[in-house]
Amino acid sequence: MEGMIMAGFVKFQTPKEISEKVYEAVAVAKTTGKIIKGVNETTKAVERGISKLVIMAEDVQPQEILMHIPVICDEKKVPFVYVPSKLDLGKASGIEVPTSSIAIVEVGESKKLISEIASKLEELKKQ
Repeated sequence: MEGMIMAGFVKFQTPKEISEKVYEAVAVAKTTGKIIKGVNETTKAVERGISKLVIMAEDVQPQEILMHIPVICDEKKVPFVYVPSKLDLGKASGIEVPTSSIAIVEVGESKKLISEIASKLEELKKQ
C-alpha cells in the first residue's frame, strides 16, 4: 500500500489490522444488530443521524459516487473508515456481490469492536 495513490474520497490510510476489525464488526453487526448496504442507503442513514459507523470500499469506480460521504459523516460527527475491497465488504455484510459502502445502524454485539475502531480512527485523523 505504501506509495499508492489514494482515491479522491479517501482522507486517510486505514492500516490492515483495522480493516480486518472492520470486516469483523460488519459481520457481527449483521447478525446481532443492523446494517444498511449501498451508497444511497448509507447516505440516508448518515443524514438521519442513525449511523454508528460508516464503511467505504477504496476500490470503488467511479470514485465520485462516494465523495460526499466523508463530508456528511464529518458534519454529523459519524465515524467513517475505509476498507480495501468492495467484494470483501459485501461478503462481510452477508451478500455475494460487492458493495461500495455500509452503515452500521444498530451495533448489536459489535459495540466493543466499533468503539475500538472509532478510537483508532481518531488517532489516524490526527496524524
